[in-house]
Amino acid sequence: MVWRRIRCVAGTSCRDGSLSMTMMKRVMPAMVTIAVLALIARRVPVDRLIASLRDANYVAFLAVMIPNTIVYFLWDTLILKTVVGWFHGGVPFRELLPVRAASYVVAFFNTNAGRGALAAYLWRRLDVPFLELGGTVIFLVLTEYTQLVLWAMLGVFGFRAELTSGLLSIAVAVAAFWLAVFAYTRLHVTPARALTWLFAPREWVLFRTFRRASAVRYGQVVLLRAPMFLVSLAAHYYGAHAFGIDIPFGQMLTFLPVVFMAAALPITVAHLGTTQAAWLLFFGQFAPAPRLLAFSLVAHLTFAATRALLGLAWLPVAYGQLVQPAVVGLRADRIRRTSRASA
Repeated sequence: MVWRRIRCVAGTSCRDGSLSMTMMKRVMPAMVTIAVLALIARRVPVDRLIASLRDANYVAFLAVMIPNTIVYFLWDTLILKTVVGWFHGGVPFRELLPVRAASYVVAFFNTNAGRGALAAYLWRRLDVPFLELGGTVIFLVLTEYTQLVLWAMLGVFGFRAELTSGLLSIAVAVAAFWLAVFAYTRLHVTPARALTWLFAPREWVLFRTFRRASAVRYGQVVLLRAPMFLVSLAAHYYGAHAFGIDIPFGQMLTFLPVVFMAAALPITVAHLGTTQAAWLLFFGQFAPAPRLLAFSLVAHLTFAATRALLGLAWLPVAYGQLVQPAVVGLRADRIRRTSRASA
């Protein structure tokens, strides 16, 4: 790191390389979004897409999708409050609401930045190491993916939905991943010297939440997320009817979690493109492509826009909460300096 800074000061190509990498990271999501949407546009005629958008029953659609987003916001905040209370300390629900809502505004443009903003607030609010809170945010993300895979497996085996070989491989990979994480972070055997380099990272502060989380906690988080997913499942199941789409419940239960996982990938702008491609791939046999594309676009944009509006409404309160700890800290420093000077 020091050598790299010296090279930058010396005027070498370090700065140009950093700028090019930064520019590439900013441009790449837009390029991927355009590419995916262009591929979809080749399959779906624009005039048929416009007709599907025009013929939809938006009153019935919004009647289920907007309450779904509000329930998601409230329940997501409850999960955050619960998990933070387990591993770091209690934060009142009413204090987390503005910050959770404001993080949605940031996440609309960059998912990871939204998660980082949430961790930054908790860091200032709780006065604990930032990486500890970062580990908790990662814990929440990974358990969210896990419960989506479990719901998909319930659809496969409980409702005898048609199965793709890739879906079972995903479930096996997730199970193997969590077994490895659980064994790695909670193994109390002193490793051999030759393997010290491998086992040393488990003591990092970033893994603190994973070290403290018992198997019961993992199960509790998955169960706590269940009502939120069930509400979303019902909203999409009945919301699709507003676009003339009738998807069997077993198929919806099986593949909607996979659609959500595809939507969570931070590789496109506002998660556009990947979500629509997943809807067309998994539900293409139940409705014409223009209707599916119209429904997936409107559902996705309604969810994202409603969350963003909630975030904008709460933004002044969230900003005040974020600035207040810094002001309190400055006042405390001034008091300490004054007392030292008088002494």
